[in-house]
Amino acid sequence: MGIFRRKKPVDEAHALYVEIVRQARQPFLFEKYGAPDSVDGRFDMISLHLFLILRRLKADADRTSDLSQCLFDTMFADMDRSLREMGAGDLGVGRRVKAMATAFYGRLSAYEKAIAASDDAALTDAILRNIFREDESRGEDAQQIGRYVLWLEVELARFPLEELLDGAIRFPDISGLDNS
Repeated sequence: MGIFRRKKPVDEAHALYVEIVRQARQPFLFEKYGAPDSVDGRFDMISLHLFLILRRLKADADRTSDLSQCLFDTMFADMDRSLREMGAGDLGVGRRVKAMATAFYGRLSAYEKAIAASDDAALTDAILRNIFREDESRGEDAQQIGRYVLWLEVELARFPLEELLDGAIRFPDISGLDNS
């Protein structure tokens, strides 16, 4: 019976995560939209993109829950590895990863509530709070990222679920947002 059980989608989650990180590191996010190009800023951009993919997967949770969990696990294994590469000691890594997971869940909740309520102002506030650490002078940047998030969410909703389940994602060209 065990031989017919589907394996955990670890490879698919890893392939998706690589593409999420690639998208989260696109120069326009930092140069045009003002995301901080720092360790925290990169974590925030990865978290934001992972949130959008997890939101897309949630639309068919019966089929995607294993992939969603593997994707989450992949991200935090990468965070653990990154902290170790940056020289964090073994004793501090677990505590830091736990703090990152707590921060991630907080961001997920804030973004989800805003998008579910179609509340652009709440999304901008969540972005300002989480990405720009409540720096009110960055309000326009937060609005731009909010527009990008809403545009990307619509684009991802059109992306075939089967491809995501196979570990494939093609993020749309940002020029689609600039022309809308």
